[in-house]
Amino acid sequence: MKSDVVRMLILETDEPHPDTAAEKGSFGDILGKLFTEAGVKHNPRLGIETGMHYVVEDGTDNAGHVPTVEEIPEDTTAILVTGSMYDAHGDDEWIVKLVKLLQDLWRQRPQVRFSGVCFGHQLLCRMLGGSVEPHPENDWELAHTKIELTEIGRRLFQVDEPSIHLHQMHQDHVSDAPSAKTTDLLSLRDDVHIWGRTDHTFVQGVYLRDKLFTTQGHLGFDAKMVQRQVDMRQANGGIMDSAFAEERKKTAELEHDGIIVATAILRFFYGEDHEIY
Repeated sequence: MKSDVVRMLILETDEPHPDTAAEKGSFGDILGKLFTEAGVKHNPRLGIETGMHYVVEDGTDNAGHVPTVEEIPEDTTAILVTGSMYDAHGDDEWIVKLVKLLQDLWRQRPQVRFSGVCFGHQLLCRMLGGSVEPHPENDWELAHTKIELTEIGRRLFQVDEPSIHLHQMHQDHVSDAPSAKTTDLLSLRDDVHIWGRTDHTFVQGVYLRDKLFTTQGHLGFDAKMVQRQVDMRQANGGIMDSAFAEERKKTAELEHDGIIVATAILRFFYGEDHEIY
């Protein structure tokens, strides 16, 4: 797949902290800006046009809508699913509908490439039959985190170092990556690669040539966003260990590799990943 411009639709599965929304917009706005920056840094420059669709059908006045395949513009070449405070393994009606939408798109729009961040990574693995569940010790992976890269990971990110760093914000994780054994959407020729690992989460992201590239870590988060998201999870009772949360929040100021990850995913959207193995 080669084109002058990637037309990406971001499926927004949550709203950011109100202060973050006031400063930076929605999660779609934040990611759209990051991918535009990645395109500018690429040589030659890569263009990206970003549309956004909020999909959380929660019965509120600001409720979203899970679209049908017919409602997705025909010229869409990339789908990205954002992070969320919801459980990707949950059976909320809108989550089940979103899984079906992604499966339908996979079947009916072979030109579309898929990416996801955190919840989005987990949901895309789920829709391909992978296993998503809470960490066995209910431990959180928070803030600035070192991710050990596989050989495929180093090639995808075009780095010589054995690791990268991303901000994390999750307790659930993909415990088993998808494969042809878990879904009829994949064939025996479809090799799903794990590109990175941590002690907490063995599957930090998956890659399938020409089709799928996900990340558990948040490529678009900055220090304030991390700290606010941790505060929100403490306030709603998700994170119980206050000392751990405060210690991890301090790491949010450290430099991370979100732009490297965004650039790699953008290259994937353009088809430049095809010869990495």
